[in-house]
Amino acid sequence: MKIRRYKHARRYLSFYRNNFSFREPHQVLIDGTFCTAALKYKINIREQLPKYLDGEVQLLTTQCCIREAESIGQEAYGAMLILQRFQPRMCGHRNNPVAAADCFLSLVGKNNSNRYFIATQDPELTVKIHRIPGLPVLYINFNAIVLEKPSTKSTEIAEKNVSQKIKPSEQEKETIEKLKKAVGIEEEVKRKKRKRKGGPNPLSCKKKKVKLNPESSKATEGKRKRKRRKRVHVAEHVKEHFGISRTETT
Repeated sequence: MKIRRYKHARRYLSFYRNNFSFREPHQVLIDGTFCTAALKYKINIREQLPKYLDGEVQLLTTQCCIREAESIGQEAYGAMLILQRFQPRMCGHRNNPVAAADCFLSLVGKNNSNRYFIATQDPELTVKIHRIPGLPVLYINFNAIVLEKPSTKSTEIAEKNVSQKIKPSEQEKETIEKLKKAVGIEEEVKRKKRKRKGGPNPLSCKKKKVKLNPESSKATEGKRKRKRRKRVHVAEHVKEHFGISRTETT
């Protein structure tokens, strides 16, 4: 199970590298919910995250996250202590702190230009993250850190970018047309085939089978056919020799 989890992480990381230009060190924004789950399952975030992502990692948070953990009280006291050890990222909410989810979304923006990872256990925040392309999510499943599969929005944008790279640009199309004319290659125009009138259906031209009348067939069955006997012609000298008369030969 552990090997499969690491294989999935490598595959998803290569997806973000190839399609959204993610590079090391990986910047991970961590909120209080993630730290609470790490405390519950005894996960050392500073040790296990670099191993799981197989590279250098920057553990980041914001003042909004720390203040949110402080406001919760004793239940989030351990999470607050962990968050204070991470590097704070300037979010612009110093005088007017907001919820951790809103703070992270403001940092990420519409396209995650700074290439952040978000580590959270908040389901509402995760739903909002799925609408932003190229934004990976980390969460804790029992006693393991898991990198979530890329969202449908991320895969759609990646496929669109690949198709645009493959297609030639307008300038390239013009140069191709010029080269074709210079070499003497012209595109063949596809001619439309005319529909010709077909002949009659061969099945309709067949002669109709004559059906026999059942009454006439029964009448013929009742009559017996007369057999003709063939006459045997015997020579006269043979008759005289054996003494056969004319009537016997018939």
